[in-house]
Amino acid sequence: MREDASGLDRIDVDILDLLQRDGRMPNTRLAEAVSLSPTAVLARVQRLTREQYILGYEARLNPRKLQAGLLVFVQVLLDRSGLNVFDEFKAAVQVRPEIMECHMVAGGFDYLLKTRHADMEAYREFAGKVLWELPGVRETRSFAVMEEVKESVRLDIRPGRLLG
Repeated sequence: MREDASGLDRIDVDILDLLQRDGRMPNTRLAEAVSLSPTAVLARVQRLTREQYILGYEARLNPRKLQAGLLVFVQVLLDRSGLNVFDEFKAAVQVRPEIMECHMVAGGFDYLLKTRHADMEAYREFAGKVLWELPGVRETRSFAVMEEVKESVRLDIRPGRLLG
């Protein structure tokens, strides 16, 4: 079986693709889908997990039903006068449950945050009591999402990955 540059063969890619679509797929169904024994598939899934191709499993929740329907992206520019400003900022965002994602970016600002809130009033409170109190924050720009057109955590692992 040929492997691609990542060290995965076609069966590994099939397993990862199937688990991305349904992380609760029973091992027996997974084995049937890739034409291997359940024991062989379990060994592959364990290896893929050990090698960190699979980072974990979680349920996708509906934010609108759980008082987190407002999605806001925030650009953050830090005041770089402090020695450890980046480390302090990164540590501070880790403990804020409203901050779903935090990405250091190249360009005109330092970080892009993805945040969720019950409504605009809750976001205003977050901005005043949390966001502006994060270490080193000099400037922010907020972008409230009017419509979520596409949201996915699936990686495109199939096209052009394996030639054989």
